[in-house]
Amino acid sequence: MRIVSFLPSATEIVCDLGLENELLGVTFECSWPSGVKAGREIVVNTFIDPSLSPGEINSFVSERFRQGLSLYKIEDSALQRCDPDLILSQDICGVCAVPVGDIDAAAARLNCHAEILQIDPHTLEDVIASIGAIARAAGVEERGNVLMSQLSARLKEVRKKVENFVPPSVFVLEWIEPEFSSGHWVPDIISSAGGKPLLANSGSDSVVVTWDAIRKADPEIVFVAPCGYNLDESVEQAKSILDKLPNCQVWAIDADAVIVRPGPRLIDGVEAIAAALHGVGAVRPEIIQRVR
Repeated sequence: MRIVSFLPSATEIVCDLGLENELLGVTFECSWPSGVKAGREIVVNTFIDPSLSPGEINSFVSERFRQGLSLYKIEDSALQRCDPDLILSQDICGVCAVPVGDIDAAAARLNCHAEILQIDPHTLEDVIASIGAIARAAGVEERGNVLMSQLSARLKEVRKKVENFVPPSVFVLEWIEPEFSSGHWVPDIISSAGGKPLLANSGSDSVVVTWDAIRKADPEIVFVAPCGYNLDESVEQAKSILDKLPNCQVWAIDADAVIVRPGPRLIDGVEAIAAALHGVGAVRPEIIQRVR
């Protein structure tokens, strides 16, 4: 099986399934497991300048979409060298990854006959189920069943530990310019960790909110988890919004590791947030830090 991943989360799943040797192509964003890009083809790059501020990135993305242009460039020659049997893609967010239509077009122009598996989880349970879908497509269904069982057991254990605590109200900020609430599986992460998610609905898109709306919701705890940023960058962004939310705890999270990428490490996020909210288990300072 020759596998190409157009999703950082799918790359993580493939590696957790023990298929590293079959993984030939990854994206410029794939960062886990550490060193995963070494020796592999980079099949997609971005037109977004990473040095831009969040507000500048938002303006750039909006203008590209207004013009009907993609945010990503598929590297045809790299994809062709991979000659994949299985391509892992998504169509849930044109900002987060290459839309599946662009991959279909690339496969057609390269005369590539790979199976293109579209992974579009909306809830935390969907994320776990997507592992099974990838495992079946890669011919390792039993490995997928084992990994899904392990993750479900960990999730059940955290939910049991926090079930008798009073859930604090929690707002998750996924972007700061403009302000975006959390969406899709993130409210499930908060609920599973023993929190009450504010201005967010499980399975729904992330939406633009205002600082006034956030203050009116009166969260006890705010998690700053900007999409595409690591912990150090999240800490800096969290510090920049302290004056806007003076009456609550503020934490920063490594969003790419445990919040926005729908892979196995989301359960690490549930465990770390449960520790932050209720003292259950160990707070993981390498992925979550209190800023105030």
